[in-house]
Amino acid sequence: MPSTEVYDLFAVPPEPIALDGGQGHSFRAGDLVLSPGRDRGLAHWLNPIIARLSAVLDHERPRSIRLAMPIPTRELEWVVQGWGATRYEPDTRLCTDLDVVLATGRLLHARLAAKVESQPNGIRHNESRWATAELAAFGESQPTGIPTPIAPLVAQLLAARTTTHDLGPDQLVHGDLAGNVLLDGDGIPFVIDVAPYWRPALWAEAVATLDAAVNWGTDLAVMDAWTTGAPRQAMVRAGLFRLLSDEEPDIDTYRRALAPVVG
Repeated sequence: MPSTEVYDLFAVPPEPIALDGGQGHSFRAGDLVLSPGRDRGLAHWLNPIIARLSAVLDHERPRSIRLAMPIPTRELEWVVQGWGATRYEPDTRLCTDLDVVLATGRLLHARLAAKVESQPNGIRHNESRWATAELAAFGESQPTGIPTPIAPLVAQLLAARTTTHDLGPDQLVHGDLAGNVLLDGDGIPFVIDVAPYWRPALWAEAVATLDAAVNWGTDLAVMDAWTTGAPRQAMVRAGLFRLLSDEEPDIDTYRRALAPVVG
């Protein structure tokens, strides 16, 4: 639970309402959503980008996509005791339509590419398990401590990884789209919890597709589009990223999903 100081600095009443979904335990307090586990350094450079883009998108007509607005404290800090805040959006619901999620990602990534032309300072200053897995997935570090159950599939993916296909330019992408695209009361995609990476947008789409196949029970036929060329290489890296970052990956489900890619 947030402390009294957290409520005070974000200027909301200490009357939390638990919210469904999310990887942490988020609460609504007043007109804000308070979420734990936020990194101060990451929020320092990412939140101003997200806030500016969110404001632009909210003034567009017709609307095509929306982005959760991060809110600072009264002292203009983005994170207090690990808690961050975004403006609460009522009547949202999780979008589990993969086509909508991917289309939303393309719109978001096009906007981010136009707004952020060079790699932000600080995006590589991250020692989380996701950042470590990302580097290993792209061959920029060697994976270590691979658990025995996933080792054979990781070896297959490493053997399938090549650099013969161009995945597209690196840019700021949301590397965790599946589960973080909602629909607002008007049915407009509403993106939350941007997980920032400086990678090709094709890779972010591959991660979203794999997540849908593994976690949502989406028809595995969606993987057929990722079996050759650049899409295959993006999916190989997506598979490595998820296997190496998930704390307890369901190896059988991953094996079935990735069979068309590594087979």
